[in-house]
Amino acid sequence: MSLSTHVLDTAAGRPVKDLFVRLSRRAAHGFVPVAEGRTDGDGRIREWTPLGREWDPAEDPRPGAYRLVFDTGAYLGDEAFFPEVSVVFAIREAGEHYHVPLLLSPFAYSTYRGS
Repeated sequence: MSLSTHVLDTAAGRPVKDLFVRLSRRAAHGFVPVAEGRTDGDGRIREWTPLGREWDPAEDPRPGAYRLVFDTGAYLGDEAFFPEVSVVFAIREAGEHYHVPLLLSPFAYSTYRGS
């Protein structure tokens, strides 16, 4: 089981390095932060830093709804029309790899389920 992300600056044609991303899981009372990370030199997060006991790398992600929040304003600065990008997605099958890329520019973003 694993979850990864990849952030690319489509306007500059390069990966977004050192971008903070928080991962949350939907609970009865809303989304609860479970892990966080920063993109590496290739714009990827392959491993997450757990926040408390809510995230177990050996068992998560479990089926359910999740949210990735990308701190795009820290990267784009004053040009950011979207200072934060929130992507909500569903994990349906335990044991599969889930990859959620973000294609970013100052005035647009796109995401999809990658491989």
